Amino acid sequence: MMKLIEIDNYRYYDPLNESARVVLNQMGETYTPEYISGISGAAFKIAIGCPSRPTCVYDFWPADLLRLMGYEVEAYLCTDSDGNDITDKMIEAVKRQIDNGRTAIVWHAFRELEWDVVSGYDDETKQFIGKGTMWYDDYAKEPWDRAKTGEMSFGARLIGNKISTFNAGEAEIKSLEKAVAHGRKEKDSWDVEGIQAYKKWVEKYSNPGADRDVADSYCYDTYSSGRKAAVIYLHGLAEKYGGDAATHLNAAADSFEIEVNELEKARPYICWESPWGVNEERSTHLALILANAAAAYEKGIGFIEKALEYLK
Repeated sequence: MMKLIEIDNYRYYDPLNESARVVLNQMGETYTPEYISGISGAAFKIAIGCPSRPTCVYDFWPADLLRLMGYEVEAYLCTDSDGNDITDKMIEAVKRQIDNGRTAIVWHAFRELEWDVVSGYDDETKQFIGKGTMWYDDYAKEPWDRAKTGEMSFGARLIGNKISTFNAGEAEIKSLEKAVAHGRKEKDSWDVEGIQAYKKWVEKYSNPGADRDVADSYCYDTYSSGRKAAVIYLHGLAEKYGGDAATHLNAAADSFEIEVNELEKARPYICWESPWGVNEERSTHLALILANAAAAYEKGIGFIEKALEYLK
């Protein structure tokens, strides 16, 4: 028997919190992808150094975000505290959730080490059905014990009832404060964030011998997508708050839109489909594009800082 709940596609390449948005919408909430991307912080991230950066530099994981929005969340892991395999319990919990008309968020259900949304199952094939960052009109299908096979196995998160009211104003201000903190953060390592990350990226391709690697492509695909959401999120906040804050929020959005356009120019050189290997001509073009994107990002962070002066 197959049970399937129709769900929305992921609208942005977000390995973490688009899953929460899909689940919330399926519960009847009307939050836009841009709003959830902004509230969660995904819209403002930029970090490089290793392929895991998009899933380890975050303000919220899905369960935390769902709780912020006022919902109960229950975790079902793949192993217990003694290291025993309890994936079967996770699978049964997800199936019950779907039988009750609700979706589940499962780590590594379909994509590699990302949070996916499971909206169905097939008893005959022992598969989960759902969507993640790479599925649009079609649904993904994978063995329902796949969650335990990843390098990390975080299991499932099941949304429950709404038990508290979401404080939108507080969450919006905090999202801007965290965006600035992330943008201005400095670390003495290669795994850097914010403005420093952009400068390191420019430095990499300004030097001879640079090769486009997996970390570059995964980070690029994630952050170039998320920044598009930042533009819409900030314009929305400007309209809501008005006054001098709106002037700076709109300016920040405009700066990030310049960054988005620059990053689109980088696509042929650094996305997953780009050629591998050292190419000095590519590096020259890419370094300039990333430098322009970095400058626009830094301006955007500066405008958010100014906006916060009128919002506190």
